[in-house]
Amino acid sequence: MDSNVNEWLNLVFRWIHVLAGVMWIGHLWFFNFVNGQVAKTYDADSKKKVVPELMPRALYWFRWGAAYTWITGVLLLWVVYWAGNAMGSERMSSYASGGIAVLVVLVCFGIYDVLWKGMKNETTGNIISLLLFAVVVFVFHLFMGGRAVFIYAGALFGTIMAANVWMRIWPNQRKIIAGVKGTGPAPEASVPAVATLRSKHNTYMSIPLILFMISNHFPTVYGSDMAWLIAVVFVIVGWGIAKFLYGKAATPAPARF
Repeated sequence: MDSNVNEWLNLVFRWIHVLAGVMWIGHLWFFNFVNGQVAKTYDADSKKKVVPELMPRALYWFRWGAAYTWITGVLLLWVVYWAGNAMGSERMSSYASGGIAVLVVLVCFGIYDVLWKGMKNETTGNIISLLLFAVVVFVFHLFMGGRAVFIYAGALFGTIMAANVWMRIWPNQRKIIAGVKGTGPAPEASVPAVATLRSKHNTYMSIPLILFMISNHFPTVYGSDMAWLIAVVFVIVGWGIAKFLYGKAATPAPARF
């Protein structure tokens, strides 16, 4: 690809990617750190007034932010890592290694989805998920460079998160909104439970995701022979930060003015 064309495509797709990502993650954090606490204070009348007005509007920007973030993310993989030969693979072409990695990412969502549909213990599920993530980034390490490992770790989380939005959160929220408005039956208890759990997962993944997306600025980190293991450490730290933020959201401090 011509270098000038590559640079302009990189600029346009990256701009849209960042704008859509801010829209998506901003609403995700609003739902989990703000609205989740406020909703606990609603009585039946408040729910009927607030939920039908607030949630459809917020979920519109939320789901389409997720869609455009994911689409432009794939386009950036093509421009920067495939056409730009930045996969860092010594064994195969950038298109081959990049294509295989995309297939791995898609399969991983299927594994994640099946795992959490049957998971009863959240702690056990978290440990298994972390171990599976470690296996995936180690496999990535075998056929791509450290910079690509970090980006594909972010692509893995971003894909799971976007799929959660469109396949698990939004469909279940539609049922919840219809039940509150009276235009549909009251949803079973599993409906809000699934939406809440997957939204929580997305929040935990969003913290390391942001680190992975800016990791190309830090060659000292991704340039290590143990880049895959460093990625696992960043996930653990990111999950710790998310846990802290959830705890802070539940305290009286954010409500003070």
